[in-house]
Amino acid sequence: MGDTGSRPPQLRPGRALAHTPGASGSGSPHRSDSRSPQTPRGARRPDLDGRLGTTPPVPGRPTFLLGRPGLLGFLGLPALLFALITWQVAAHGPLARADERLSDRLVHPDRVSELLADLGNVTVAVPVLAVVLGYAAWRARAAGRERWWLPSLVTAALMAVVPALIVPLKELVARPGPPVMGPGTGFYPSGHTATAVIAYGGAALVLIPWLRGAGARRALLVGCLALNLGVAFGLIRRGYHWPLDVAASWCLCAVLLRCLWLLLSRNSRRRSAGTHSSRSGPS
Repeated sequence: MGDTGSRPPQLRPGRALAHTPGASGSGSPHRSDSRSPQTPRGARRPDLDGRLGTTPPVPGRPTFLLGRPGLLGFLGLPALLFALITWQVAAHGPLARADERLSDRLVHPDRVSELLADLGNVTVAVPVLAVVLGYAAWRARAAGRERWWLPSLVTAALMAVVPALIVPLKELVARPGPPVMGPGTGFYPSGHTATAVIAYGGAALVLIPWLRGAGARRALLVGCLALNLGVAFGLIRRGYHWPLDVAASWCLCAVLLRCLWLLLSRNSRRRSAGTHSSRSGPS
């Protein structure tokens, strides 16, 4: 009793050893056995970026689309390319001069190229989009979905915005056309290309949720891409536009379609969340 010697303190039975190493082979300084820790941080491994998992902010959403790198890749990169092309065309820089030399080698007007270019006309592309939007709205209303009109309305509004963006750019840059088009300006960026990309691309985005199977959706996207490539080929081959006119419209429309996809995806997630909550609520 009252021992005040210099011996190290003795461990008392029944005390928790919070700061002592675990048992042999445990590998954890906070466990006295070989079981894995049960804290959320220690038990779970973070999912890889872009995988569907429990990473914030919402389970099931690909995180690579939400962070700054994802937005930079899908929105910022096409916007930067569009700005670069516009600067080169407006200043008639080296890229614009190379574009004109390339066009001289590619232009060879024929009937096929003219027909392909006509697929970018408003009188062809917009009616196709209108039919698809009407079908999607009808399916959504028949399925009893709330705000069944929203995807079609947003896509139609985006189609209406295209001339408001393209026409001022044409007047501002005032680029002359290829030699086969004769005198005149206002060829940059390509309005036919923008019309085709938004009309056919928007139709594909609205139609995809109503297709069953990954094969059908993949075929639709491949067909949409082939259609737009055909329009671009026809415009350049026929001599209606320089190649950079088409490339700039692609960059601009990539940003617009990406914004449309984000809006449609958000609407779909809200609808899915509402359906899930109504099913899991009290009956």
